[in-house]
Amino acid sequence: MQLDEAKSKFIEGWGTLGSAWGVSRTMAQVHALLLVSPNALSTEDIMDQLQISRGNVNMNVRALMDWGIVRKELRPGERREFFSAEKDIHRVATLILQERRKRELEPIMRVLGEISQVEPSPTATPEETEAFTKMIASVQSFANFANSAASTLIKADENWFLSTFMKLMRPG
Repeated sequence: MQLDEAKSKFIEGWGTLGSAWGVSRTMAQVHALLLVSPNALSTEDIMDQLQISRGNVNMNVRALMDWGIVRKELRPGERREFFSAEKDIHRVATLILQERRKRELEPIMRVLGEISQVEPSPTATPEETEAFTKMIASVQSFANFANSAASTLIKADENWFLSTFMKLMRPG
């Protein structure tokens, strides 16, 4: 397989993976392109290579910068902005995990904390109140476990992270 075909397959595959992670396919494709590009790319370069609009590039590059996995590079005498991706995949995974934790896990943990202590309402039976309280406690316990696991992975040594991840990914 030639480089251009392999690069295209990677960008498409990363786009599919990104949509499974809850980010747009295009955002993941922009990230993939920047990952495999040896040099920083301009908005125009990204537009040309992915055949997407300037607005789409700008929106997705800004989102990737918010995640901390893409950075802007300024070049003396150049008016255009250039963008490059973090190339250390362990660092990328850690940054994504941190952002997902902040955007998804922490908000639900706050809500669970607020609703964990409920009093029976006049229209609810004691069984309904007990069932609700048990379920919230169960979800809260799982969220605490997930948060603890995320903290461990974020703080983990790269070799430990990779070996643990690979063990988790082995079938059977």
